[in-house]
Amino acid sequence: MKKFFLFLFVLITCFMVSCNNDSVKSGVLVADISELNASIEKAQPGDIITLANGVWKDVEIKFKAEGTASKPITINVETPGEVFIEGVSSLKFGGNYLVVDGLHFRNGYSPDEAVVIFRIDKETIANHCTFTNSVVEDFNKMSRDDSDRWIQFWGRHNTLSNCYIAGKTNRGPTIRVDLKGNEHINNYHQIVNNHFGPRPPKGGASGETIQIGDSYSSMSPSYTMVANNLFEECNGEVEIISSKTNFNEFRNNVFYKSEGSLVTRHGNYCTIDGNYFIGDGENENIGGIRIINTGHWVTNNYFYNLKGKSFRSPLAVMNGIPKSPLNRYNQVTDVVVAYNTYINCDVPWQFGVGQNLAQKDVLPASEIRSARPLRTIVANNVLYNEVGAELLVLEHDKADGVTFKSNVVNNQGVSFNDYDGGIQNVSFDLSEVGENILVQTSNLDVEVYKGFEFEKISKDLFGNSRNSNNSIGAVVNTNASSPSILDKSKYGPSWYSDEVEATESKTIEVTDGDNLQEKIDEASNGDIILLKDGVLNVNKSLVISKGITIKAENVSKTSLNYSGEANTPLFELHPKGFLIVEGVNLKGNGTQQAFASLKENMYTHFGLLVSNSEITDFNFALKAYKQSFAERITFENTSISNCNNGLELSEETNDRGDYNTEYLTIINCKFNNVNKNVIDYYRGGYDESTIGGNLILSNSTFTNCGGKEQNGILINTRGIVNVDISVNTFKNNPIKLVALLWGAKNNSHANNTISNSGKIVVEENLKLKLMY
Repeated sequence: MKKFFLFLFVLITCFMVSCNNDSVKSGVLVADISELNASIEKAQPGDIITLANGVWKDVEIKFKAEGTASKPITINVETPGEVFIEGVSSLKFGGNYLVVDGLHFRNGYSPDEAVVIFRIDKETIANHCTFTNSVVEDFNKMSRDDSDRWIQFWGRHNTLSNCYIAGKTNRGPTIRVDLKGNEHINNYHQIVNNHFGPRPPKGGASGETIQIGDSYSSMSPSYTMVANNLFEECNGEVEIISSKTNFNEFRNNVFYKSEGSLVTRHGNYCTIDGNYFIGDGENENIGGIRIINTGHWVTNNYFYNLKGKSFRSPLAVMNGIPKSPLNRYNQVTDVVVAYNTYINCDVPWQFGVGQNLAQKDVLPASEIRSARPLRTIVANNVLYNEVGAELLVLEHDKADGVTFKSNVVNNQGVSFNDYDGGIQNVSFDLSEVGENILVQTSNLDVEVYKGFEFEKISKDLFGNSRNSNNSIGAVVNTNASSPSILDKSKYGPSWYSDEVEATESKTIEVTDGDNLQEKIDEASNGDIILLKDGVLNVNKSLVISKGITIKAENVSKTSLNYSGEANTPLFELHPKGFLIVEGVNLKGNGTQQAFASLKENMYTHFGLLVSNSEITDFNFALKAYKQSFAERITFENTSISNCNNGLELSEETNDRGDYNTEYLTIINCKFNNVNKNVIDYYRGGYDESTIGGNLILSNSTFTNCGGKEQNGILINTRGIVNVDISVNTFKNNPIKLVALLWGAKNNSHANNTISNSGKIVVEENLKLKLMY
């Protein structure tokens, strides 16, 4: 009996040791890149490789291995939120059934074409691989024009899920799906449950959040699914999502205060179902869905408080180019827009968008968009206007290929074109079921239009069945509970939050005996540097790399006298340098700059607001160098005098649609004796999808300026799309023109007083270099 128990003990011990050995084999903790590479090389199906806590800097992870569907190989982290990938780093997948979970990319950039890429090289691609529960934030190349992607899909059946991705500012879409080769088409990729946080305006094209395919693979089948994602303030450019392949699906996404649209740019047969487009009721850049090409179904979507126009209207259906090349605009045909709800949206339906027959004198025939939409049905939709509108449908060109059936609007009694009864005026009320979500209080007594294959629209916005209780609009159940679409815990990593606790700003006083740069370095974002009365002498550029305010205790009682070297700025604006200057007199020696960006490595934005100040005796009041970008630059109640150059934002001369600031605002300012580049704001290249920048110039005076301006124009805004020059005074400026405005775009002037200063000329069609 003793021998039996001894044998049993040995057997159990061996079994436990064997289990322990299996555990060691399948789960290994690695501390550096060499250990990681060794573990990847030995990895077998089911293995888990865990990265130790800490900063992993300058690591290029090549995850080449072969898992199985039931036993994937996983790289995860010791503690979520405590493993950081920094420096010049990237992740590449190569193989099958691989998972990476829990990484946090920050403080760096990719050495390659992407941060995370689903291939190692052209021969070693990824299939059935997943990047999940991770963060990529502010991981920008050092130059704005240095293009990359943060996530690049190749292969088939790959997934991006539950990630937080935000802060991309350089050229290139945040996410791109590539389809060059049979091994990459019919890919069925999944982009699901992610939180796409703010993407600031790029200042030109190629700033999409997601791009699926490109012009030259646009006839390929992709079958990419984009579902259950939150897009928050994704403002990179006019296209938030650019679908450029066939058979893609966009379901149950939330677009929240994002300046752009979901766009079927190329390719056909997209399904756009159950998405939310939420505006703020004011911002005209927040859009909805823009349609190009054939066979798309737009169903069960909810549009709220959208004020976008034309390209960014709630529903923009474009004109195409006859016999269009792949990279331009194909005609819209055979599109269904059904069972959608529009609440307080300005002119929700716009057709013939982009019609440009008036530009035929300056554009080749291959650029003229004259092909109107055909065989397009708009049916069973609900519209509600708190304030009645005369226009529900805007025809930029004739909408004779569009049929309206069983649509309903409560237009508060204001008459409208009903399109042969296809839009009915019905009184109904709304109830709020959740933040930004309103539905009609009862089903509307309107016969549902039953078009071809409409029975396939079997569910509503909230997932309720339409089979037994169908009605028009996005929602059939008027007693629905809140879908909590803005609950951020539903998206992104389980361990990460983008919420930042507000902190109280502190005030740091500076007297004429203090070192101003030391005080700036001491400050935190949001702090105020308070300058006591007197003169502060500055002999070296003040570096601004955070958001601070520098203000005088008493307006015009404090001066900063700059004696630094020629061609250096008093204020050197670095990436993330957001500067407010209030009530300070700035004085140079005629050879320097008052404000300037860095000449290189402006890997993210800066910003500037100058108010109640004086700027005198500088070579440049403001110099923005190439590849620098500010979302907003504002001068108000400020004088600029005795400067060789004024505000110069004109170095983006690549004619690719780029510019140096999104919003340039000059209000109640005085310009005296500024020789040239008084205001020089440039965007080059014919690019109809770039709809910036923006200049507001009002209540300002210009005296004896522009005497050395070579082109003879005082206010240079060539290529800028939105310009408003109003209520200004131009006196004794020795130039030919005050301004040359672009009539075909949103350029305007009004109530200006001009004496001995030339005139303002509007040219309908400016000739610009074609970008394509």
